[in-house]
Amino acid sequence: MNNSEYNKAENAVNKTENSLQNAADKAKWKVEDLADKARDYINEKRNNDEEAQQEDWFDRVKANVSKHGKTSKIKPTTPGRKRKMQQKM
Repeated sequence: MNNSEYNKAENAVNKTENSLQNAADKAKWKVEDLADKARDYINEKRNNDEEAQQEDWFDRVKANVSKHGKTSKIKPTTPGRKRKMQQKM
């Protein structure tokens, strides 16, 4: 292999690494967003003196997914999520 081919191979590795890192970051943010929403749900039920139920939470998640679609961008809705996003920037 000549130097140009080594450079192409190294660039391919770097591109793949960046793509995987971006995918991991997106997954992390989605998990954190879902956890924040779960906490909000629990607090809402606590404030209304209602029992938080797993099935009710799953119904909310399903409705949210069908409303927004799998690939749409869901904007942050909780103060904690907004604060985390600002800290990362």
